[in-house]
Parts: sequence; C-alpha cells; structure tokens
Amino acid sequence: MIKAEQVTKNFGSFCALKEMNCQIPKGCIYGLIGSNGAGKSTFLRMITGVYQADSGQITLEGQPIYENPAMKAKIAYVPDELFFLPNASMKRMATLYDSLFPNFDMKRFNELTATFRLNPKVSVNSFSKGMKRQAAIILALCRKPEYIFFDETFDGLDPVMRNLVKNLIISDVLENNATAIITSHSLRELEDTCDQLALLHQGGIVFESDVQNLKTSLFRVQVAFPFDFDETLFSELEMLNYNKKGSVASFIVRGNRETAQEVLKSKAPILLDILPLSLEEVFVHEMGALGYAFENELN
Repeated sequence: MIKAEQVTKNFGSFCALKEMNCQIPKGCIYGLIGSNGAGKSTFLRMITGVYQADSGQITLEGQPIYENPAMKAKIAYVPDELFFLPNASMKRMATLYDSLFPNFDMKRFNELTATFRLNPKVSVNSFSKGMKRQAAIILALCRKPEYIFFDETFDGLDPVMRNLVKNLIISDVLENNATAIITSHSLRELEDTCDQLALLHQGGIVFESDVQNLKTSLFRVQVAFPFDFDETLFSELEMLNYNKKGSVASFIVRGNRETAQEVLKSKAPILLDILPLSLEEVFVHEMGALGYAFENELN
C-alpha cells in the first residue's frame, strides 16, 4: 500500500501539495487528474523519493521512500519530461537497464519493441515525441516493477498506441499484482483503465472514488407524462439539475438505478429513458455538489 499522510511540499512561496492524504491499495490502477499546477507531478516525484516532504510522510509498504534504495528498487517511473542517454539507442538503454535492474527482461524488451514497431538500434533522438514515450514505457515495464508511475502517459500517443499502452499496463498490473498510478488532464484517457480515480486540486485530493461505483451512482432520466407536472412529482428521488422543456423533464438521479426505475414506472409515464453518464459528467456533478467548478479545472 502507498500511504500519504498530511503531506506538504513548498517551492519557495508556491505550495505544490498541502496536507495531502490518500491510500492506494496494492494491485490497483489509480488515476490522478488535475489541472496544471495541481500537484500531480510533485506527488509522483515524492512517491519515487525524488523530493522530500516538508511535513507529513509518504510510505510504501509502511516504509519511507526518501533515501531508501531497497524500496526505490521496486519502483519504475515514467516522467512527463523523458530522459535518455545522449545519442543512445533503445538497445543501449536496455543494456544499461539490464546491468542495473536484476529483474529486467531482455526477451520481453525484444518482443515489445517488435510489437510497437520501434527500431532498437537507432538513436532515440531520432524518434518522434510519441515514439520516445513508447520507448520509455517499454523500458520501464521490462523491469517488472512492483510499483510503476506514469506522468501524462498518453501524451503524444495516437489512438492505436494509446489503446496498446492501456492494455499493456492493465495486463502487467494483473499478471504481477503491481500497483500503477497514472496522471492525466483528461478523464477520457483514464475511464476504461483505472480502478480508482482522484481529483487533485490546489495541492490536495478533493474527490476520490472507485470507478465502477462512481459510474453507476449517477444517471440521467428523461421522462414525460400526459399531464402537467413539476419536480415535486419526484420527491422520492435524489435529483440534480432538474430541467423541463415542454412536456419532457430531464434530470440527474443519484442512487440505485433499478429502484429509481420502479418509482418512475409506478407513475405511468408516456416516455421514460434512463441513460448512463460519461465519467466526466459524473465528476462534474459530484464536484459541483462539493462546491467545485470541476469543468473549469481541467480546461
């Protein structure tokens, strides 16, 4: 388990993280979203032991990470700003990794470079932005880490490569019981990959939820009746954003979908549609309930 307790990190007068708390269970794919300056990259650098907390602590399996080589050996980190040795090829980088990390799997490296259609013998400097990110992901995963952290992982990847990387991360987490943290500006990138999602805002996590529960807890209703009505007709339901145009009402319901459907059908509507919400829509409404203008935070 990764545990952050009251973690604060300042850079001069700028507070990157402020009394941040979270627990990330083993074997989880944890998505962290937030705007620029929200503290995502700082948090990852603290988990990897690059930065030391000004106050509070981050532990991995109950142990501090900063200046702890044994725990750092279990971690692979793909940062937003990638680094490769000057003029090095992927093959040269793999040879270096093989000498540094006992679990590095050279056979898998060869298989993945072929899958991604990357030439391991040419300089990484000649690669496009997306190809460099693919190279970094391959090298990190071939270490077979217990914990792997991706900062803006899908940046620069085309849709085909994005799906390939997602499937690769999911299979590695399942196969090795690894733990992954993925940061992004976009919920759409994380929706079908993560087990848990959290919104980081102004240095702290203001919302966190299991993805499946989050997606099923809110849904949209469109309903019409052969008589005039208003929102008082639905007093049994927990409603958000009620709107009526003509004879059709549209609103968001929080709760159990089957129960809501039974309540609505009992009123004999002439039209009833219950529609799922996108994860982004769910976050907008949940954050709105907490007083945050979520849709403005990620634009």
